[in-house]
Amino acid sequence: MTPNSRDNASTRVPNRPGRPQGAGLSHTGHVRTNNEDAILTDPSGVLWAVADGMGGYGHGDVAADLVIEQLALIPHTPVSGAHLVAALQSANSAIRRWAASANVAQMGATVVAALIDGGATTIAWVGDSRAYRLRGGELLQLTRDHSVVQELLDDGHLSPAAVRQHPQSHVVTRAIGAADRLDVDSVEVALEPGDFLLLCSDGLTDCLAEPEIITHLSAPSPDAACRRLVAAALDQGAPDNVSVVVVRIDGDAAP
Repeated sequence: MTPNSRDNASTRVPNRPGRPQGAGLSHTGHVRTNNEDAILTDPSGVLWAVADGMGGYGHGDVAADLVIEQLALIPHTPVSGAHLVAALQSANSAIRRWAASANVAQMGATVVAALIDGGATTIAWVGDSRAYRLRGGELLQLTRDHSVVQELLDDGHLSPAAVRQHPQSHVVTRAIGAADRLDVDSVEVALEPGDFLLLCSDGLTDCLAEPEIITHLSAPSPDAACRRLVAAALDQGAPDNVSVVVVRIDGDAAP
């Protein structure tokens, strides 16, 4: 696995028949001075992730790295969604230990991770990093943000059009490292040959609407999709770090 890619670097997993093909790209953006995102790409095609360090807390880059490091330790045989959740729980403990040793009051990260097993994937997430599946030109959001604006949306107190302008649009209600107890959400999703799986930090979704994501995700390869998605976010100003992982499900990956 490639446990950490940042500083405007891309990672492309070599083409191996019978395995999901993927790529990742992380960019600092136009406003931030450093990149506090980290990504995980896997040559075996099993495990993929995007972690977004919380810069407002401090040491966001360290928090994101610790999350990715714990995920990279997951054994591939046997492997299950329970391993994914356990790794995120370990990351929560690792961040809190690091913060205590460094006398840092608060630090944390959001994350979205995918574990692909044949014709299904387990998605686990904390915070507002997201996962999408593109199939036949239709984009399905697989995750639900742990955020203040998502709760306002769910309660009917906020319209989707008003989300980006809300003063608490970037306030998350869960983060790895924020508390001793961590609640991880997970979902199992069926995959078919030709599907594209997108994992991304909020730096992408803050810049691009779903029709734009569909356009750029429908590229000939995961590597091209990553580059087009990040380039489109940069064209929109990219005020935050932008990180994407794109995985294509090939024919031999069907159930």
